[in-house]
Amino acid sequence: MRGRLAHRLSGMFSSPVLRRIGFHVQRLTSGMERGFFLRLMMGLFAVVGVASVLVTAIEGDRDSVGSVTESFGATFYWGVTTVMGAGDASYVTSPAGYLVSWLLVLFGVAIVATITGALVGFVIDFLLKEGQGMGASGYRDHIVVCGWNSTARELITELSTDEYTPKVVVVHDSDKNPAGALAYFVSGDCTNADDLRRAGIEEAMAAIICPADASNDADMRSILTVMAIETIAPQVRTVVEANNPAHVEHFKRARADEIVVTSRIASRLLARSSLYPGIAGIVTDIVSGGDGSELYRVTLPEHYIGLSVDDLSSRLRSDHNATLLAVGRDAASFVNPGPDFRLEPGDDAVVVAQSLGTLAPLKVDNG
Repeated sequence: MRGRLAHRLSGMFSSPVLRRIGFHVQRLTSGMERGFFLRLMMGLFAVVGVASVLVTAIEGDRDSVGSVTESFGATFYWGVTTVMGAGDASYVTSPAGYLVSWLLVLFGVAIVATITGALVGFVIDFLLKEGQGMGASGYRDHIVVCGWNSTARELITELSTDEYTPKVVVVHDSDKNPAGALAYFVSGDCTNADDLRRAGIEEAMAAIICPADASNDADMRSILTVMAIETIAPQVRTVVEANNPAHVEHFKRARADEIVVTSRIASRLLARSSLYPGIAGIVTDIVSGGDGSELYRVTLPEHYIGLSVDDLSSRLRSDHNATLLAVGRDAASFVNPGPDFRLEPGDDAVVVAQSLGTLAPLKVDNG
């Protein structure tokens, strides 16, 4: 029971909203003297305490009908409600009591107003900074999209339709969120460590780097982004869109995990389509999640170990209504392996299916 309660509390305090609030609190108080609010609260309680002592001493005990038995505790409560604007005006009856009450309202309400003003200012600042992309995502196991172009727009739409919809954070140097409601927005420089940390790069599942345009300079900036991510969070999987095939080796040296050269893919697809009509439509349907053809990489059940590719393909069709495309083993992928190929422990599969069903998506160990 205690363990369950602790888990719930841990989950509550690690929620993205609370983590964002914590970021803004730290940002606002970093340039503020640490004891500011503490002294305000102590001053408030001191004013209420002194007023309570004076009123208790002045008013004395009254036991007549309709009156209240004066005590320090009751008077202190009256003092607190007075500075909150809900005090009982008939609690004091003597001229001296009236004077103390007026002074309590003067000083106490001023202190409360200062605290309230600070809290309201924080809320307004929080909302403004969040809207301008100056906050921190607070997410875990999310995807960070670095940069913005037409590819980024399409991939965020694709991610939003996935069966296991991940949280997405966009890092882009802009005044407003280019992705709208589909992603959390961080306004900043993708090569800047502080901006990447605000995007939660250290706790992200993956980072996708998109070049701003089709130039070689954009590729160079993407390489710098990969290097920045690898320095801060080397465990995060980096997927890069490259403009120039000649830059692939540079991306590999920067330790990018996956490099997609869009021009190379497009040219090869166009070549195959010119020879075999319909190929482009089939490939587009598979990678874009057409009707009944979502692309998944899944963990294979243990009882599949030892099966041949033909047996695996048959089992996937009969058990999960999925079509086998490739088998993954370590860092390699086997597309259309030979008849003597057998599944080994740790193998996974790339399949096309309408949904995952009872299959589990592959969990990549970022450690």
